[in-house]
Amino acid sequence: MTLATGATISGDFFVVGSLAQGGPERVGDLLNAYDGFFPFQSPDGVTRLYNRAHVVLVKLAPGATEVEIEPGYPVALQRMVGMTLSTGATIEGTVSIDRPPGRDRLSDCVRDWKRFLYIVSPTHTLIVNTNHIVDLVEKTAS
Repeated sequence: MTLATGATISGDFFVVGSLAQGGPERVGDLLNAYDGFFPFQSPDGVTRLYNRAHVVLVKLAPGATEVEIEPGYPVALQRMVGMTLSTGATIEGTVSIDRPPGRDRLSDCVRDWKRFLYIVSPTHTLIVNTNHIVDLVEKTAS
């Protein structure tokens, strides 16, 4: 997890094994659920509370597939994007856009995205806080 200060923190999120609507809670669900603080356990066993507003980016463990159970994922358009974050980091990856034809441009979706969105990079699944995206561009396949 990368914070607005630029600090990178390793550890574990506390997620629910089963939600009322079925299925396990995902890290993206947890981050989008409320404003304010959430608990996060560091490798030394200490649990700290972090403010969602100051989380810039979460990098999930290699092989994490929670994005694949995002509602609409199987039929969503996959768009390659590049972005610069408030920390100065740049990211390239794929976003899923599940919107009606004709309203599936990147500019249409930016207004509707949840605060935290999934980006699939070649090596990891990332969850990015849209409040920390400085610029966003659609990439063309080369």
